[in-house]
Amino acid sequence: MTKSISIQSMILCGLFTALIATGSFIRIPVPVVPFTLQFFFTTLAGMFLGSRLGTASVLVYLALGLAGLPIFAQGGGPGYVLVPSFGYLIGFAAGTFLTGKLTEGMGEPSLLKLLGAGLAGLAAVYAIGILYYYLICRLALGTPVAFWPLFLYGFLLAVPGDLALCLLCASVGKRMIPVLRRGNLAPAGGGERRSAK
Repeated sequence: MTKSISIQSMILCGLFTALIATGSFIRIPVPVVPFTLQFFFTTLAGMFLGSRLGTASVLVYLALGLAGLPIFAQGGGPGYVLVPSFGYLIGFAAGTFLTGKLTEGMGEPSLLKLLGAGLAGLAAVYAIGILYYYLICRLALGTPVAFWPLFLYGFLLAVPGDLALCLLCASVGKRMIPVLRRGNLAPAGGGERRSAK
């Protein structure tokens, strides 16, 4: 049965990797950082798959993009690490892990608890994204950007949409996580998948 669980895990990771990649093409143009649905799918990956598998799905997405597949918001390839917004992609991995870890620890997930887990992940995304943007511009590209405009365009103007996505993820998670747990497709409360019988 361990083999079938492993196959299930690979399928779920692959599914969310594909969803995250698809989310990069569903975008709303805003200055500095493109607003896409990547955050929506990375947050659901953490809620549904847990910290380990959810983060794995994001890391596979990052690896494929850095390998050259044009699945990031502005393309792909190893040189993408010099794109200032790449920090938000790194933040997706950290945010997924944090959201997954918090969700794993829940017994019966409530809307408020899931919203808190999503907001914690969102905070990680923006903290890493803004810091990376600031440092890569200053240290690698030689085009320093003032912190206040970056904070304005990279956070204040972009975050309302992501807050709405957090609420949507929490609503979807409240309905779906109990179903996935009953099917042993999501970590049970306490962080571990139940052994398949």
